[in-house]
Amino acid sequence: MAVKDDVAVVGVPMMNGSATVEGFVPARDATVVTRLLAPEVRRQYDAALGLPVGTMLVGRRSEDTTCLRVAHAFEELSGGFPRPAGPLTSRHVRGPHGGDPRTCPVAGCVTGRSRSGNDHRPDLRGTGDRARVGCRTQQPSPPEVPVRRTRLLPLAAAAALLLTACGGGGESVDTGGGGGGGGEGGTLVAAVAAQPDQFDPHVTTAYPSFQVLENVYDTLVVPSAEDLTFEPSLATEWETSEDALTWTFTLREDVTFHDGSEFDSADVVYSYNRIIDEELSNSFRFANVESVAADGPQTVVITLSQPTPNLLERIGSFKGMAILPENAAEDIDLTTEANGTGPFQLESSDSSSTVLTAFEDYWGGAPSVGGVEFRYITEPAAALTALQNGEVQWTDNVPPQQIESLEGDDSVELQTTPSVDYWYMSMNYARAPFDNRDVRRAISFAIDREAVAEAAWFGAAQANQTAIPEDSFFYHDYAPFQPDPDQARQLLQQAGVQTPLTMGLMVTDEFPETVTAAQVIASQLEPIGIDVEIETLDFATWLDRQGQGDYDAFYLGWLGNLDPAAYYQEQHQTGGPNNYQGYSNPQVDQLLQQGATETDDAARKAAYDQAAEIIVDDVSYLYLYNPDVVQAWAPGLSGYQIRADKAINFESVELP
Repeated sequence: MAVKDDVAVVGVPMMNGSATVEGFVPARDATVVTRLLAPEVRRQYDAALGLPVGTMLVGRRSEDTTCLRVAHAFEELSGGFPRPAGPLTSRHVRGPHGGDPRTCPVAGCVTGRSRSGNDHRPDLRGTGDRARVGCRTQQPSPPEVPVRRTRLLPLAAAAALLLTACGGGGESVDTGGGGGGGGEGGTLVAAVAAQPDQFDPHVTTAYPSFQVLENVYDTLVVPSAEDLTFEPSLATEWETSEDALTWTFTLREDVTFHDGSEFDSADVVYSYNRIIDEELSNSFRFANVESVAADGPQTVVITLSQPTPNLLERIGSFKGMAILPENAAEDIDLTTEANGTGPFQLESSDSSSTVLTAFEDYWGGAPSVGGVEFRYITEPAAALTALQNGEVQWTDNVPPQQIESLEGDDSVELQTTPSVDYWYMSMNYARAPFDNRDVRRAISFAIDREAVAEAAWFGAAQANQTAIPEDSFFYHDYAPFQPDPDQARQLLQQAGVQTPLTMGLMVTDEFPETVTAAQVIASQLEPIGIDVEIETLDFATWLDRQGQGDYDAFYLGWLGNLDPAAYYQEQHQTGGPNNYQGYSNPQVDQLLQQGATETDDAARKAAYDQAAEIIVDDVSYLYLYNPDVVQAWAPGLSGYQIRADKAINFESVELP
């Protein structure tokens, strides 16, 4: 396998159990002889660790990027390696300039340094049995996020190699694999940024899980791809009583679950009552529901305590409201298994990918592809390179800084559309001094939202001081905070805060834009005397700490919002299920309740507008921007439609 360009060797777990080589290999015209590891060996180490032992992470070096990524093939260097006395570091990566070549598995390697003089280091992150590996574009100004290394197990024989090219163009290294394959219609390989935390649709709140579950489960109604209005899915029609308190749904016939059992009203009653009775993640959506009952096998009646104009959104906006077969939680482990009525069924999931296979008996017709592999590629540059190299056929993990240049690139099909998402920062009301309104407002006055949006999305996001994006009927133009460091310092002094004040800001590397934006926020708060300590976590840890209230501040987004209640109610109502910051304002509670029950759209908007102004003034959330949906796929791929709610549907896709 010839390698015709400089290759960065950034991590080789060796037989002594240690693991870090850092540097560049001038491997031009060199040949590496490999053979494929036995599948059982591959599975053994993948299951034990999340990465195969002996993994070498490599990437091309270009003028403006440092690319560090992992390919999805496992290879073994014939012969075996000499063992150094201690853990490998860049000291061992020398070559003809006086280093001992026996300490490195690749002949003639030299220590690599960036143009700024800093050592290139791997973006290898993880906790427990999971590791995150990807490509990192080198930015000239923000500080580098600390890297956590994972110690890999020793390999009983020779170490495995992963050789692939990554970066700003050039030839790739052929590992002998491809992106397609699979059954009839082939397998679509989709590069996504993060691994699902679990597969129970009624429990998870993680978008990486719903990227998969969107293709596995169904809801009674579903947002249309064109305008997000609700249309039939497992329910074919519905009617509402004159007093708006009774909704009757007629169910679709001849629908089967993946295990072959038939779908009927008992499954709907079970699914909704499970969410309500066990107070699961979306139980708040049934706040106005008095009962869910079957009226024969094909009819479900939902009785309400008060008018709920957004009931269709409450039960159908996303797959967190999926219909499971009756007693599913007792029959299977829903965290790792799935049994839906959707176009694909869950085949397998591990630390590198989740695999779905086509469900031939899907009520909407069998999918065009034989299956879908969701491959986790954390870094956007790596995902794009994989797409351009043909290793994957679709990704929503596109480097924001390359969106403009990709619009004229024939190697990918790029599409963007305004989203219904918003990104924000919030502070912990249970921790002083962030319980002080003046402190929160000082921070809000110090932040330049335009600069944060530009840093995170390079023009593919619109700064906004409220949650709802500009093209919505419910948008409210309210922007009381303009960057004013003097006003910010005055508010801190008024609050009696001694500076410098240290504030932890919790972000996750599985949404890389949060890391970039946090660095900008840190630079904006420093002049007013606030030192921001950026805490970069894997998403599972991030979610756990948010739920435990173990943070000063956090930064993330809410995705797929289709109703003003989804933007505001659960996040800011006293005791709301997503009110992790601990905000409470009786006037806001009253306005949110008014908006939730009002059937006239203009009156609903007025209530939510008033609530939004108070929420913004109190800085319950410090709203930042609304990003565009940005997705790319292989030229010639057809049948896919980009959506403002970021729902990913692959049942109609045909491969090139």
